[in-house]
Formats: sequence, structure tokens, C-alpha cells
Amino acid sequence: MNHMRISRTIGLLLVFLMQSMPMAFAIAKQVNEKEITVYVAPNGDDKNKGTIDQPLASLIGARDWIRAHKQNNGTTGPVTVLVRGGEYQMMAPLELYPKDGGSEDAPIVYKAYQDEKPVFSGGKKLTGFKVNELGIWELDLDESRYYKWRFDQLYVNGERATLARTPNKDFMHIGSVRQNDWIKGSGRVVEKAQQILSFDEENFSHLEGIQAEELELVRFRAYHKWDFTMRHIDDLDRDSARVITSGKGMKPWNPIKEGGRIVFENFAAALDELGEWYLNPEGTLYYMPRPGEQLEDSEVIAPVLENLILVKGEAAKGGPVEHVRFEGLSFMHCHYAVPPTGSEPNQAAALINAAVMLEGANHVDFVDCEISKTGQHALWYGKACHNSTVERSYLHDLGGGGIYLGDFRAREGVDHTSHIKLYNNILQTGGLEYPSAVGVWVGHSSDNEISHNDIGNFYYTGISVGWVWGYAESKAKRNKITNNHIHHIGWTLLSDMAAVYTLGKSEGTVISNNRVHHVHAYSYGGWGLYTDEGSSDIVMENNLVYSTKTGGFHQHYGANNTIRNNIFAFAKMYQAQCTRVEEHRSFDFTNNIIVFNEGVVLQGAWEKIDIAMDHNMYWNTGGEDYVFNGKSFSEWQKFGHDQHSLILDPRFKDAENFNFEFKNKRAIKHIDFEVFDLDNIGVYGEPSWKEKAKLPSSILEAFDKQVAKNMEKE
Repeated sequence: MNHMRISRTIGLLLVFLMQSMPMAFAIAKQVNEKEITVYVAPNGDDKNKGTIDQPLASLIGARDWIRAHKQNNGTTGPVTVLVRGGEYQMMAPLELYPKDGGSEDAPIVYKAYQDEKPVFSGGKKLTGFKVNELGIWELDLDESRYYKWRFDQLYVNGERATLARTPNKDFMHIGSVRQNDWIKGSGRVVEKAQQILSFDEENFSHLEGIQAEELELVRFRAYHKWDFTMRHIDDLDRDSARVITSGKGMKPWNPIKEGGRIVFENFAAALDELGEWYLNPEGTLYYMPRPGEQLEDSEVIAPVLENLILVKGEAAKGGPVEHVRFEGLSFMHCHYAVPPTGSEPNQAAALINAAVMLEGANHVDFVDCEISKTGQHALWYGKACHNSTVERSYLHDLGGGGIYLGDFRAREGVDHTSHIKLYNNILQTGGLEYPSAVGVWVGHSSDNEISHNDIGNFYYTGISVGWVWGYAESKAKRNKITNNHIHHIGWTLLSDMAAVYTLGKSEGTVISNNRVHHVHAYSYGGWGLYTDEGSSDIVMENNLVYSTKTGGFHQHYGANNTIRNNIFAFAKMYQAQCTRVEEHRSFDFTNNIIVFNEGVVLQGAWEKIDIAMDHNMYWNTGGEDYVFNGKSFSEWQKFGHDQHSLILDPRFKDAENFNFEFKNKRAIKHIDFEVFDLDNIGVYGEPSWKEKAKLPSSILEAFDKQVAKNMEKE
């Protein structure tokens, strides 16, 4: 009996072991798959094996290697593509489709080799220049002469060159504008029209050098309100000093007007300033070198590719691109071709594309990456993107904006973009080709977190949230804008703009603990925090806002917004504004500190608007004047507002030099002001990373000079 039991036990054990062996082999295979590493190097070849000794040559080669591996092995474990340092010329954008993604347990990572910096360029190095008798660099481009290749940006020794323009500084001014409607269409904007711009003799003299054979290349940039129009011209009427152009009709709410500012570019006679370039109709490129530039040791790059990375998921069909990570890679020289129709005015430059475009992406992250020298936006999570992160990345020298989230059209279900995190990034110096672009744009997108970023040196707006004008349903909800440093915005170029700008119903959106300063518009506007048309159910609290043109805060119109526990300081004209009177509660304005040394405290519809305003503190460091919309403080209080507010020194350590720490808290206790942490704002990490976020002193000085010049005309 015992022998039978032993035999039976041994038999069962053998069966168990035989059944377990495939599982053991599978586990062993999975362990091996976790160690898949592919190598890419500048001296590699995409026909190689992808080992460290036989590396591939490109990201596309690595993507194709992973595809082949999956096809040959079925599913795969995690794959890391280690990219050696050096320069890579991209011949085509890296395109990722659903089959190129990974999974939570097996992500695909494209990563810089340790302590090395790979740089991917979408441009072409131009060589063979000669110096002509005028000292101008000159190059005959066969691709342009015979194949009509043209480009709209150029980089010399790592710096963006200026397309030949006139005038070189400041602007021409338009004498008058007349529009002839050709096709009216059914909308508020005429579908097709001709505009005739007239000039006086002095202004028109800038255009006398335009030759007939280059007329089709010439275009203008007209700046008006919060936008600009870029157009090619149809004809030049020299006898009557008129420029004829055609395209869409002007927007009735934002037309080009008499006296408007305009520059013309892209013709030979405008090539008269160091650092300018021009490509003539015959395909000859001219460049006027800057001081110190020598032909023998200079690098000239023309951008070619119009995208560098394209992620093309199909979320609605169940096929997003998932679990892909880019780490430590740099991308630059991305071309944006000006269309034959130019660029009709569009707020936030929302109709141009980005160097890195994503759709249908889930868990597609960028960490420690760099995007620079673009003709358009840097990075755009378009429709159907979710649960992705951009962290500690450096986006700068941008033709358009920094990071765009969502779509300018509302999307339903999985096509609605949400839950994108932007942490600890530097977005610096943008709008160089399209000045209405913004640092971070959130369109129809929700549940995003934008925190600890440094956003500086843009012409229109730092962060824009929402894309519905009025009270129609909006998809931009529950967005968190916190602990960002937003500064040097505007440059007196456009108007009606702000460091943080909102639109539409935004339930759950919080804008808090941000440091905002140096915001200056051309004419009206230039606010720190701006709740524009229909902005509703937004909380703005614990923000430090200073050195603005027309107010730390402005509400055009909206409902049930909360503005509390902020410091608004040193606006030049008005400290706070409100505009439209509505029947509902517009906003609550409580527990705020307003400090100033010029201008008035309040301006707008304050006596008529439905607000709750109390427990605020006001202090004029430069005198005794306190003007509340034309009234004294006591007269203002008769309207029922600020009953418990005070005119009292908040006791900052050195407000005039923008040190807003408190000497003590005795004064602010009277309004129940809660001190918030000013040291936990902006980027964090190594000292070198924080230092990178600082704008050069030359830019800071130039901004202050531009502000002073602008205020002289007010």
C-alpha cells in the first residue's frame, strides 16, 4: 500500500513538473526580455544589429528594429533605446503608430546615453558661401533655383537670423484701410475680400526698392489688438502709395485700422541690417554677418522638416500610442512654411502646428528634453491624449508657443484630451515668428496640472486656459495652474493680454501660488490675471502679481469667480479692473493686498457690478492718493464694499525692490491674510537648472526700456 502511495505521489509530481516547465520557460523568457537595449549613434548604420558595437543610426532605425523584434517574437518586454551623444540630421520625422507603443509593464524608452547629449536637427547645413564686394555672404542654392525649395527661418551660429525687413526698428504706420468684399459668405467675417492700405509719402518710401520680379515674395505683418495679420501682397500702387492685398475679410471686432503698425519683409532692398537674410526668386541666399562672424568658422542651417516627431494614435478605434518615453534628447531646426495665404489673425496662434505633434497618445512622456529653434509651437498634445507628462524640459527660441494641450474644437469621449502634467519646465523666448502664441495653451482640455514652470519672454500671454467665449458649455475644467513663475510678457507689441488668461466656464479650475510680474501691453490690457469672456467658477488665490501695466487683476465678464489672498503690486495705470455689468454674481474679491506708487486703485464698472469685496488692504507707498474709480476710499465704502478693509502698510521687507516677505504679520492679521510660500515657486532642482531659467540681463534691460518708451505715449 505504501509503495502504491509513493508511486502515485511521484507520478503526480512528474505531471506537475511537466505542466510547470512551459511556465518556467515563459518566466525565463520574460526576464530576458526585460533586458532589451538598442543602441543608436551618429556613426551607426540602420542596417546594423543595434548593439553597442554595431549601433543603429537614427530614431527611425530604432523604431523599425523594435517593430521587427515584435513581429518576430510576438509581445516584447521593456525596450530602451540608448542614444549616444552627437549630432543627428533627421531626414524624416519620427512617426509612431499604435504598433510602436509599449505597455505599463513593458514601456518603450528613447533615452540619452548616460552623461551624453544627442541633438536631432530637422535642418540642412548650407556650405559654399562666398563674400561679395559689399561684405554680404552669398550662396547659390541649386535646390532653390531648380526645385523651388524655400524656407522661412534661418539659423547662423546657433542664433535665429532676421528675415530682411523694413523698417528695421519700430514700425511703419498705415494711413487708411479700405476693404472691398468679394465673397461675403454666411459668417460674421467676409469669406474673401481685398484690402487696400494707403500710406503717406514718408511711410511708403520704405517700399520704393521692391522690384517687380520679387513682388510675389513680399509680405507684411500688421499688428492689431491681441493679434496680427501676415499676408503676401498682390500689387504695389506706387503713384498713390497704396498696397493691395487679398484674403479673408477683416474681423469686425479686430480689424487693421488707420494708424496701425506694420512692417514689410522678404525683399532685397530691405537687406540692410546686420543679421538679416534674404533668398531671392532665382535661388541665391544672402546674409549680412553680425559683428565677429567669420565665414570660415560659421555654421548656417536652414530648417527643412515641418515636424520632428509625430505620434498618430487612433484612440476612438481602440488604438492609442501608449507608454512611450523620451528622455534627455534635444530637437531643433523645425521649419514652418508660411502658406501662400499668409496667416490670418487667430488668437493664440492656434491654427499653426508644432514641431512635436501628438494625437491619440496615452502615457507618452518627455523628460529632460529640449526643443528649440522652431518656426512654430514646440509641442502639442492634440485630440485624444491622456495621462502624459512633460517634465524638466527646456523649450526655447520658438517661432510659436511652448506647449499646447487639447484642441480648438470640443471633442467628446476618448477624443477629449485630459490629465496632462507639465512639471518643472522652462519655456522661454517664444512667439518669434507668430507673436500671438502663448507659453502654455489649454484649449478644450481638462484635469491638467501645470506647476513649477518658468515661462518668460513671450509677446502675448504666458498661460491661456479655455476656448469658449461666453457661457456655452466648455471642456476646460478642473485645470490646476500652480507655483509657476510667469514674467516678461507682452513687450508692448500686442494688447488685451495677460500672464494668465482664461475663457469660458471652468468649474474646478484653480490658479494659485504663482509669481507673475513684468507684463506690459501696447495699448489697453497688460494684466497679471485676466478672466475674459464667460470665465466662471475659477479660484485665483495666493498669487503674487507685480509690475503690470493695467492691473494685477481684470475681469471682462464671468460668473462666480473667487479672487482671494493675493498680493497685487505696482501696476502702472490701475491696480484692478472690471468691465461688464451682469445680473449674476461676477466675482468675490477678498483678503487681498494692493500696494502701489502710481495710478489708481480701481477702474471700471465697480459701483455697478455684482461683487462681494471686503477684508482687503490698500497701501500707496508714494503718497496719500487712493482713487477708487474716481472716488475716495470713504466714498467707495458707501457702495457697501470694503466695509472691513483698511488703508494700512502691510509691512513688506522691501516692496519697492520686489521683496514681498513680511517684516511681521501684525498688520495683515487685520484682514485675515494668510502668508503663502514665495520660495516654492518656479523650477526646482540643481542650481544649474534654476540658473538656466533666468533671462539674460540684456533682455531684462531691453524690456524695461520698451516699457518706459510705451508709457511716455500714455
